[in-house]
Amino acid sequence: MALEVGSIVEGKVTGITKFGAFVELEPGKTGMVHISEVAPTYVKEIRDHLTENQQVKVKVLAINEDGKINLSIKKAVEQPARKNFSSSPKKPGPGPDVSFTRQPQAPMSFEDMMAKFKQNSDDKMLDLKRNLDGKRGASGKRHAR
Repeated sequence: MALEVGSIVEGKVTGITKFGAFVELEPGKTGMVHISEVAPTYVKEIRDHLTENQQVKVKVLAINEDGKINLSIKKAVEQPARKNFSSSPKKPGPGPDVSFTRQPQAPMSFEDMMAKFKQNSDDKMLDLKRNLDGKRGASGKRHAR
């Protein structure tokens, strides 16, 4: 059996290290599953997910020129479809004229983006100056005699 990138095969876990697990795919062919490819969730300890001599399904991610085979367990199993939030029942909330989705905008030219950035920057600097002047004015009056 010739291994190909993207194929899903069965193998037996032959060794477990802190960074991954070695899986024998066929006699004489062993690949490694990196710790990040063991499960779709965070894996702190591989032994919580795998045991030696366990049969596992793996997906061949890559076969290097030197013959090393990179495998994934999490990509070999069918991922549950992501929940589509738009099809879920609506909860009471803002009125029908309120939209929280981003509306597509026409592409802006560089000059328009710079003008918008400058305006936002000027507004923020003005707010900051007002805030600082208000604090300085209050402290100055307190100490004046």
